[in-house]
Amino acid sequence: MPQPDPTPSFGDDDAELHLRSRRSVGDDIYEVLLARLISLKIPPGARISIDKLARELGTSQTPIRAALIRLEAEGLIVKTHLVGYSAAAIPSSQRFGEIFQLRLLLEPHAAAQAATKLTADEREDLRGLINNMFEPSKDDEKLAYGKFAHWDARFHRLIALSGGGQLMAETLDRLQTHMHLFRVLFHSSVTQEAIKEHEELLDALITGHADRARTAMKRHIQLSFKRISPVLDTYVDAGSLRREIAARRAE
Repeated sequence: MPQPDPTPSFGDDDAELHLRSRRSVGDDIYEVLLARLISLKIPPGARISIDKLARELGTSQTPIRAALIRLEAEGLIVKTHLVGYSAAAIPSSQRFGEIFQLRLLLEPHAAAQAATKLTADEREDLRGLINNMFEPSKDDEKLAYGKFAHWDARFHRLIALSGGGQLMAETLDRLQTHMHLFRVLFHSSVTQEAIKEHEELLDALITGHADRARTAMKRHIQLSFKRISPVLDTYVDAGSLRREIAARRAE
């Protein structure tokens, strides 16, 4: 893994999201940082200065710290004692392979169980998450992509929680694969492909077909790995990763 510039320069374009009061300043800051992390605008390993962000975004440190805590829980940043926050490394190709193998063992089973257990409210929640994935951001492509990754993670978590219970959901949470997956696949056709696969899965879930749900989830995970496989070597080779980061930050 290359050693990135410890004080990366964040362009004014995504800072110009200007933290509109759609819900709260904290939510807006979270979305700004999520977009930068997903798009590698903040490179893997880069230090994240709370003071600098507070000046740049024109806010106090409190909502920034709250956003960083959320992102740390999602595995996108790490906090080191006496050092502070930095962007998490992208998992190795071997790690991704192991993650997908574990997902294939757990998630199809959870989907099959969820098909017989989902409540009416949970069905509506799953449909709502897919609808959210369709909504593009009018502000910034990177923000839209970050939001999609967020909704995708929640979609999978709800199925795991309904079909497998709290321990299943917590186990998959610890894999923290979804956000890193979208860091690797940024600017691909992954969003439209994933939505189609989600809709096929949702149809099996809401109609109560356990075998179909199991098959649909298995197929979705296998296709996700197929999408990521061709680009994994890019993130193993340090030179390729540096070029990729430079290209994305120049956009």
